[in-house]
Amino acid sequence: MNNFSKEANINAKNTEKFLKYFFSKQRVYSNLIKPMKYGLFSGGKRFRSSILINTGKIFNIDYKKLIVISAAIECIHSYSLIHDDLPTMDDDSYRRGKLSTHKKFDEPTAILAGNSLLTFAYEILSSKSLNLSDKIKTELIYNISICAGHSGLAGGQYSDLYFENKRVSKTKIINMQKKKTGELFGFCCESVAIIKGLNSKKRKFLKSIGLNIGLLFQIADDLLDCKGESKIVGKKTGKDKIKGKATLISLLGYKNTINYANNLILKINNKVKKYGSRSHNLSKTLNYILNRNKWKKITNF
Repeated sequence: MNNFSKEANINAKNTEKFLKYFFSKQRVYSNLIKPMKYGLFSGGKRFRSSILINTGKIFNIDYKKLIVISAAIECIHSYSLIHDDLPTMDDDSYRRGKLSTHKKFDEPTAILAGNSLLTFAYEILSSKSLNLSDKIKTELIYNISICAGHSGLAGGQYSDLYFENKRVSKTKIINMQKKKTGELFGFCCESVAIIKGLNSKKRKFLKSIGLNIGLLFQIADDLLDCKGESKIVGKKTGKDKIKGKATLISLLGYKNTINYANNLILKINNKVKKYGSRSHNLSKTLNYILNRNKWKKITNF
């Protein structure tokens, strides 16, 4: 394991450590706690946390504050995965090699556990654990709410379902995927700008980096679904084609989609380079993400 992998694992462990601490401080026990934890602590590299933390390092943001915000982001991400796996959505029985939450428990429990993780994120951001002014906390909660709602993640998921078995333009596919996957990555970068009090132009620039990282992630997932092995991916593959999903692969073809991804990588790296040596950790995060085994195996990067 290289030094960066160790650093990423430390960030993931610290994020999970805080989440477990926050669960332990709940004043009321609920039967939903167990399925919430099951969906939240189901593995994964916590890439969103790494993007947030290493963007924060560019601006010398306190590490403890970044961990708390990372915890909230991971709650929203896990909520989206729990709901995404439901029969009424993508109907996946496995997630990261384990039974999906609705298979481990049942569908009503999974829906409620997902809903609870969404609100848990707001609870974390508004708590005393996040040592920021009420004004900044409110701004963070406002923006992450937009990312998770009808104009962000939820809206992107709706479009993803609505576009099935339809001829959809490249622009609409990209906009859908930026909402579904990109918005939360966008918040990872923009939240740093909010804490730092940067102007709207600089906030928009940082968010654009996150949006493109999220788009690249979604393209990677689509490529994995097309050519990946179920054992490596952690869930059944080949479902996008069966369901008639609107993806860049279905529109442009496999090779052209890889070319698009390569150009997107260059675009992201060119933006990140603006921050010079301060962006070293963020660049390493991107390189690690883009060269992880699941992705590298099918794209030959």
